[in-house]
Amino acid sequence: MVTFGRVGVDLYPEQSGVGLAEVRSFAKYLGGTAANVAVAGARLGLRTALLSGVGPDPFGGYVRTALDAFGVGTGLLATVPDTQTPVVFCELFPPDDFPLHFYRRPVAPDQCLTPGMLAEPAAAAAVRGARALWITGSALAVEPTRSAVFAALELRAGREVWFDLDWRPGFWADPAQAPALYARALAYATLAVGNREEVEVAVGSTDPETAAGLLLERGVRTAVVKQGPAGALARTRGGELCVAPPVAVKVVNGLGAGDAFGGALCAGLLAGDPLPDVLRAANTAGALVASRLACADAMPTRAEIAAALREQAGRGPAGHDTGGAA
Repeated sequence: MVTFGRVGVDLYPEQSGVGLAEVRSFAKYLGGTAANVAVAGARLGLRTALLSGVGPDPFGGYVRTALDAFGVGTGLLATVPDTQTPVVFCELFPPDDFPLHFYRRPVAPDQCLTPGMLAEPAAAAAVRGARALWITGSALAVEPTRSAVFAALELRAGREVWFDLDWRPGFWADPAQAPALYARALAYATLAVGNREEVEVAVGSTDPETAAGLLLERGVRTAVVKQGPAGALARTRGGELCVAPPVAVKVVNGLGAGDAFGGALCAGLLAGDPLPDVLRAANTAGALVASRLACADAMPTRAEIAAALREQAGRGPAGHDTGGAA
């Protein structure tokens, strides 16, 4: 699987319940949604590669080393001159408030990817030959990366394209452009996945079942709506509807839960597992990461997901502090 989108460095506070001004220390992790999904997939046994960019700086070196350690291919990771590898800070106010502060200006390396990169034989072969291409909505926000995304989609020529709606309004000079660009990307996609805010951008509805139906009308075969503590829902063009219930966890950091969901979704679908099983495993993966501080570093193994699923089967969802894929 090839994932296309953001990578950077997460600096997460080691003190919870206080603003950045009061934080005394931070822990450094690999981050960025496309990187996190690639790591989550690799943790579950997939061969994954990341199509993105870093700056020619020490954090860029850290990103490469971390991806290598996680087993994610870096052959499609460009080093972009005159940029800095992005850094992201967050604040921790569990169970459901985790403000993000992006340091990506004036331009991040992942916003400088060009269609020419996809014309190189090795890159074109990797994108065309992958069993699935995972694209992200935030990569549509800025040129030239927007055009690079559509170049990658053209290379896929009817193969599996999984669209993570990944809405980050602060990345867009004009957020009103997003619905039309999302619609254009959905025309290539075979699967779309997003939370309620993201599906509203794509199709204008926050109701999970309605939004899933509208995504199907846009051409995808499978639509998945993440509902955080309310679980997750999936609909298919063939009429299948399944719901994964919430998973009770003590939330530490809700960031990264959706990426864990994405990696587990990819692993299950590529293994050919039944959709209800895939959805439950993905939702459980998201909940596990919500109970941990990090994102990429916290992605669960198959054994951890299986143990959590067994525990759920034994007791069912309980408690008020629940986690899932945001």
